[in-house]
Amino acid sequence: MLSYQHAYHAGNLADFQKHALLAWMLAYLTDKPKPMTYIETHAGRGLYDLGGDEARKTGEAEAGISRALTEGWLPETHPLRQVLASVRREYGPDAYPGSPLIAETLLRPDDVIHLAELHPAEADALADAAPFAHLHREDGFAMANALCPPMPRRGLLLIDPSFEVKADYDRIPRFIGQIARKWNVGVIALWYPLLADARHGPMLKALQVAFPEALRHEVQFPPARPGHGMVGSGMFVVNPPFGIDEETRRLDAIFAGL
Repeated sequence: MLSYQHAYHAGNLADFQKHALLAWMLAYLTDKPKPMTYIETHAGRGLYDLGGDEARKTGEAEAGISRALTEGWLPETHPLRQVLASVRREYGPDAYPGSPLIAETLLRPDDVIHLAELHPAEADALADAAPFAHLHREDGFAMANALCPPMPRRGLLLIDPSFEVKADYDRIPRFIGQIARKWNVGVIALWYPLLADARHGPMLKALQVAFPEALRHEVQFPPARPGHGMVGSGMFVVNPPFGIDEETRRLDAIFAGL
């Protein structure tokens, strides 16, 4: 349950889709002057070194964010590009921000950030990378359930588990239903892997029945290596911000060309 470490996969194609959408949504939400709350259930360490042994072992970042920057997949004005530039000015050219650092870069002093991370080593690293946040060393689902509805009430919840715990597929539709009932104005964003065995199918079916107006965005890409089970990446967003369709079309065009 506590074995997953994202450092091996940081900056891969799934991260590119997830972080491009997350950065776009946060930029949209912070365009209005009212303060907001950002909550994340599975935060990881927050900051990654793409020149480190873990990232170089898999090479997934080379096919993801490194290729995206080399080939100009996103314009320089895109919020994810702006976050990357800011983080690399501070931490060096191989730094890659996880979603906590993306949130910190885009949010404002009056906004509130809550991050949950249960893995002891990852939580220690997150404490160093994210002193700006309220850090919860506990189950992220329980943390979010206890906090919602948060103050300020405007905001976004990112649910980004590793799905190593197969019970998450059954748990998540019920969890999102609970959060949506308590926090009906919140943007609730779920990331999930597309696996060759399609184990995500029943979860997405249940979510779409419960939230027919939600955004479901999926992209497909080649496996990172022979036999690797992940063949794509998905985001399911309850209360998606206005105009996000333009961003999903941009990503569709990028991934269609891979």
